[in-house]
Amino acid sequence: MADTRKYSSIVVDGTGKSPARAMLRAVGFNDADFQKPQIGIASTWSMVTPCNMHINQLADFACQGADEAGGKGVIFNTITISDGIANGTIGMKYSLVSREVIADSIEAVAGCQGFDGLIAIGGCDKNMPGCLIGLARLNRPAVFIYGGTIQPGAGHTDIVSVFEAVGQHARGDMTSAELQQVEKTAIPGAGSCGGMYTANTMASAIEALGMSLPNSSAQEAVSLSKTEDCRRAGAAVMYMLEHDIKPTDIMTRQAFENAITTLIALGGSTNAVLHMLAMAHAVDVELTLDDFARIGRQVPVLADLRPSGKYMMSELIAIGGIQPLMKDLLDRGLLHGDCLTVTGKTLAENLADVAPYPADQDIIRPFDQPIKKDSHLVILKGNLAPEGAVAKITGKEGLRFTGKARVFHSEEEAQQDILNGTVVKGDVIVIRYEGPKGGPGMREMLSPTSAVIGKGLGNEVALITDGRFSGGSHGFVVGHITPEAFDGGPIALIENGDQITIDAETAEITLHLSDSDIDKRRMAWKPIPPRYTRGLLAKYAHTVSSASEGAVTDKNL
Repeated sequence: MADTRKYSSIVVDGTGKSPARAMLRAVGFNDADFQKPQIGIASTWSMVTPCNMHINQLADFACQGADEAGGKGVIFNTITISDGIANGTIGMKYSLVSREVIADSIEAVAGCQGFDGLIAIGGCDKNMPGCLIGLARLNRPAVFIYGGTIQPGAGHTDIVSVFEAVGQHARGDMTSAELQQVEKTAIPGAGSCGGMYTANTMASAIEALGMSLPNSSAQEAVSLSKTEDCRRAGAAVMYMLEHDIKPTDIMTRQAFENAITTLIALGGSTNAVLHMLAMAHAVDVELTLDDFARIGRQVPVLADLRPSGKYMMSELIAIGGIQPLMKDLLDRGLLHGDCLTVTGKTLAENLADVAPYPADQDIIRPFDQPIKKDSHLVILKGNLAPEGAVAKITGKEGLRFTGKARVFHSEEEAQQDILNGTVVKGDVIVIRYEGPKGGPGMREMLSPTSAVIGKGLGNEVALITDGRFSGGSHGFVVGHITPEAFDGGPIALIENGDQITIDAETAEITLHLSDSDIDKRRMAWKPIPPRYTRGLLAKYAHTVSSASEGAVTDKNL
């Protein structure tokens, strides 16, 4: 076998590298290990969140797999934060920022240490795009492993059940004791949030992209199948090293189209738009909001999964995961079957022997009975969002909403007025100065959207923001409005009582003001000063691009 130590040999070969070898002997290397390709294993293990609390064990299995396949696995850590814990607080400003920190740290460690191949294991939702961006920048043979989904809580509950219970309690429909019972039983152990929220959305999209092994997205966090997935990843990286298969060979424009098609059919999170744009940027693939709109016109929503549907990821796993759905999409000409994957085979080859779903299942609908005939991820444009916005509209909320603006300058202000009854039927809740720069960090609006649902206003109000939404959010919601308020976008000019229309069928979002009135308001508008002038949030706000460009931090350098 040819020497595949393209990077590690520079670090460990020769008399002059004796100090490096001495350091590595202290962490467990022996003489034979210096002749093996080094496989860096990026673990997002942390006791910060149940999404990641088991990943240290998964990293050990991945290391075993790399060693058994003839490599030398080296585990290192990167960070995670918990959206579920931070939502509704100023700490959530760090959530999207953590995607960049993860990408930067994987690039930094692997670039410094000279790893020849890489495995990255992610659990919580920012981990996944962060890992993929880091792997893409390095462009060395690499596999992503999903940490796996959580099992349902008592009574078919999950984290979103708890958020919505808060709203039910505020409405008077749930006692304090009942709320506490949901709190105590909804999260039974390790794994990512249980619906087709952002974590399961991104895991599914990455599998469809070809950067994880088949079925990696559809395994429970605590399961033998997930353990085996980790072991097999080591062998896969070694195969990729032998055949010089790199992320840029896999993450092509056609592969991104496959990922977008799959996540639409699954009814995935709006955050996927933001993350797919960022991942494409990392490999210099041209991808825009218009691509989501174009693909969305021909792909139906087929999965009846939470948050807007009935079922959880664990129930989809029980009937075969996403592979049978992808096989059906491929057979109907909606996927590019010739895209290369981390198995060394094409997508079509991976799917060739996949069996269909059981005949009696109702989680994945037939193509002639879709939940929605086209995408639920609706790209809106108009005088309120000239550079675009992303709506999550399944059709259950209706396809058009017109109402009067009720304006808030932060998530906290809006949350208070939703819970105390100030927000009423017919309102369009406007939450601004929460964009990538203005927040900074583009917080998710899970607390306000869950409060809206819990208060029984899910079909009665709309919510728009230059921030974003959790994958657990549902209702008539529009995020990622660009330009954001901090940059003087039209969302900054809205006043209480202005009429706003959101139309999913025409893909427009309209502020019912004349051009001259908008111009007058723009002349009178004054920018707000940056909220942070030191540290990570200040650096992020200074470098981040708009949401319509993926909110990346290296675009304008």
